[in-house]
Formats: sequence, structure tokens, C-alpha cells
Amino acid sequence: MNSLDALSAQISADPDLLLENYDYDLPAAQIAQNPVVPRDSSRLLVVAANSHQHRQFCDLDQLLQPGDLLVLNNTRVMPARLYGRKTNGTPIEILLIEEQIPNWWMALVKPGKRLKPGARLEFGEDETGQPLLSAMVMSVDDSTGGRLIQFMPPEGESVLSLMSRLGELPLPPYITESQAEPEQYQTVYAEHSGSAAAPTAGLHFTPELLERLKQKGVEQAFVTLHVGVGTFRPVEAENILEHQMHGEWVEVSPETVAKIAATKAQGGRVFAVGTTSVRSLEGAAQLGELRPYCGKTMLYIYPGYQWQVVDGLITNFHLPKSSLLMLVSALIGRERLLELYQTAIEQQYRFYSFGDAMLILPEA
Repeated sequence: MNSLDALSAQISADPDLLLENYDYDLPAAQIAQNPVVPRDSSRLLVVAANSHQHRQFCDLDQLLQPGDLLVLNNTRVMPARLYGRKTNGTPIEILLIEEQIPNWWMALVKPGKRLKPGARLEFGEDETGQPLLSAMVMSVDDSTGGRLIQFMPPEGESVLSLMSRLGELPLPPYITESQAEPEQYQTVYAEHSGSAAAPTAGLHFTPELLERLKQKGVEQAFVTLHVGVGTFRPVEAENILEHQMHGEWVEVSPETVAKIAATKAQGGRVFAVGTTSVRSLEGAAQLGELRPYCGKTMLYIYPGYQWQVVDGLITNFHLPKSSLLMLVSALIGRERLLELYQTAIEQQYRFYSFGDAMLILPEA
């Protein structure tokens, strides 16, 4: 049997490995364009063993138990969308993803815009008409299509310090008619700036709901994962095993590790808020036990994954054929997840970043 035949046999034996089996049809009208107000009035599909129910997110304190632990991602979204021009005047638009070394950034270019190595770029203008920020495209990353760009900020400034003046918060491309304020695309506990997108499961929390949960005895711990290319890059390989995740920066503190250990020792349940929290915790446990960690994670979770830390999950509804859909499938099974998605579509749930949420209980 040659390698192609072996691949076909592998896929035939396990439909969970076939990309097309993670597809579904979503009416465009159900792609949420704006967040609900208040945040916790969004709908919540609660998934338990062989059952589900329709609730509101503000009911979360009724659904979790004293001794449970919520793990939340406290990353803060950067105003990372920059509009500028080439030195010949051609307008360009880029999304800054990650700083590689000081003032050297990996960036994604708006589709249809061409930026070759050597291209010189300018952003903003000072009072004399000179650019506030200059840059040069250094190379192309073939695996992502991104560009490595060297920025040359004025003395005493950095790209990060200029972002607040030059950049915009980068809403996803499927949000085309939003009237959302910038802070509505940040969690209420956002702290550490560095993310190119919001950890959207956390957008549903209000300070009041977090306080009610705390009063009930539901503990809270934090991780930091800055969303980058690993989340943006779509899965394209027919066999999902061939997909390569890109690293995203993560920090899991000793305090969070200690809280998780105490929760499990006392019989409590660990709920990750969002797939980014999942990747943070499970990525930090890849040596067999959860340890404090600071660095990149390239963890790719799909059906068959052996869970180390996470018991339950709060998550939004994800795009078809995405690695995030595969991650959630690893928790409750692909076929059941797609059945639940179909139920959510029929019940007019709102999908994606500003949409509604799911609570997946451990016994599901």
C-alpha cells in the first residue's frame, strides 16, 4: 500500500479526520453583528449527558456549583489594524499579529493588497506632514501568507505606544455592520495587551455576574494567551492531521496552577472559559502534569485528544472547518456537536464573536 492509499484508508476508518465532516450551513442572518446589552443577556445552550437546555448566560451562577473553578483568559486586544500607504501613495491595510523582536512584527495583509519584500510603508502624519511611523517589508512567511515588517518609530516611541493613535480594534471580517464600541470587544477583565482578537467566550461576563459567582463559591483564576496566527489560520488539509498549528504566546502562573490543584483535590470542576483558556491549560500540561509555563504553545486539539486539565467548557459557536470546532469536538464528539449546532441554528441562536454561548458540563 502506497502512502496515498494509506491516507485514504486512515480517513475511511475514522471520519473524524476528514475536514469536510466539520462543515455546516449557517444562514448569514445568524452571524451576530453587534453584542447584546447587557453582555450576560446572551443565550446559553447548556449541554449535559444526553440532554441540552436553553438558558441565558446570566443563569450561569445557577448552573455551576460551589467549589468549581472558572479559568479566564485576561488578554487585551491591541488596536492592531493599521491603515497606511506605500511610499508611492497606494493605500494599504495590515493587521499586526505578533512582535517577533523589538519593532519587528508579523502582520497579515488585507486580501487583495500586495506587499513585496522591500516595500516601504508609512502610517499617519505629524503636524509637518511627515509620517508618524515608517516601516519596511522584510520577508514573506510562506506558511501563513503574513509579512515580517520592520518598523522605525521616532526616538522614544515604539509600535505599541503609537498603536493607540494609529490603530483600530480589529473586528473579524465576518462582522461588517457593527456599531459596537471598542470596549465591547474587550472582556471586562482584560488586562495584558497583546492579542489580535478577543477571547470571545469571555465577552458574556459582567462584573455583576462574576461577583455572584464568587459569592456562590465559584472560584476564578486567570491565564494569558495572546491570540495570533494559530487562531486565524484556517484548516485546509483534507486530512486534519496534516494541519500545522502556529505558536501563540501563553502564560500560566504558579497561582493558577495552585488553584487548579486545590480545586481538583476538593472534588471541584475546572471550567475553561473559551478555547484559548483550553489551549493555555492543556498546553502547559503536555509533560504529563500541569506546571507553570510562559512561552509559545502549538497545541492542536482534535477528536481522540487525551484531556489533562479541563473538565468543562464555556465557548461560543465557531466557524465551519475551523480548528476551534475540532477542539470542541474532542470534548463531546463531532457528530453530537454538529447536532447541537443544528439545534442552535433552528432556535435562532446568534453565532461567532458577538454571538451566543454554550456551556458544556463535565458529564456531557
